[in-house]
Amino acid sequence: MEGTTQPHHDALVVTSCVRGFIVKRIMIDQGSDVDVIYPDLYRGLRLKQEDLSKYDASLIGFDGHMVILKGQTSFPVSMGGKEETVTFIVVTSFSPYTAILGRPWIHNMGVVPSTLHVKVKFHTEEGITVISGNQQVARQCAVAVANQQTEKRESTKKTPL
Repeated sequence: MEGTTQPHHDALVVTSCVRGFIVKRIMIDQGSDVDVIYPDLYRGLRLKQEDLSKYDASLIGFDGHMVILKGQTSFPVSMGGKEETVTFIVVTSFSPYTAILGRPWIHNMGVVPSTLHVKVKFHTEEGITVISGNQQVARQCAVAVANQQTEKRESTKKTPL
């Protein structure tokens, strides 16, 4: 747990190279069945509708509501010198994260994630690589989610005439 603020309940948020671009605010989520990218990253990677193929399943967002899906696309993700092609589901909902790397990526990379230690560990040709998450960014993302939920509740309240 060296280098982490303890105790904590922070998400595991890392930086990685996605499609040749350095991307921050990527959450590693063992609870996610899919790998996801959000609108900011979709635009930042200059993806177009023709870059997407159809994705027929449905997804539930952090707020428990159905998420609008744009489609799916695949491209390389590199972390710690190891690269894997990842199939991402592109969604249009709000998220403070740019992407979520879920169980498909975790299993394909052979990653051992630890939210307690705020690190991911995996084998590469050079040996074992350890990538540290960023607790400060994780906390900023948590605040952004809380603010978004508060704004949403406020906007749904009826104002008296």
